[in-house]
Amino acid sequence: MSETTAPVPTTPLTLTAGSDVSTTDATATRSGSARARRAWIALRALQVVLALFFGFASALPKLIAHPSAAESFDRMGWGSAGMYTIGLLELAGAVALLIPVLQSVAAMALSALMVGAFVVQVTVFDGQYAATPVILIVPLTLIAWARRGHNADLLRLVRRQA
Repeated sequence: MSETTAPVPTTPLTLTAGSDVSTTDATATRSGSARARRAWIALRALQVVLALFFGFASALPKLIAHPSAAESFDRMGWGSAGMYTIGLLELAGAVALLIPVLQSVAAMALSALMVGAFVVQVTVFDGQYAATPVILIVPLTLIAWARRGHNADLLRLVRRQA
């Protein structure tokens, strides 16, 4: 079975201040059709919306110890340490969704976090809001798959630093 993917650039990957598009995305959008460009823009918009959600609606209440978040974590038995840890992980994932070389890994990490959130919702809170993490996993999985070419870019950067 073969997959159609964007061509891998032959030029070395360079990250410059203010650059928003990685080499792989730039190659795909320059050589792609208008439809591919619209799909790239739609996916990027979805990433921004999810980053805003995870950063503000999900992480912020935990990081400022909003009473509703504190109560939930106390009920789980995780206390404030667990609340701040989850808040920091969500905030880091939100920021990483906006960084081209990290976006696929961030989407995978946030998906894993949502699996944990689903399990907690079902076991501790009797499934009261169990649909929310499941719904969030769908677009996160789409982003992880669509931006999977960036994993090679990230691996090259890590190897270059080693």
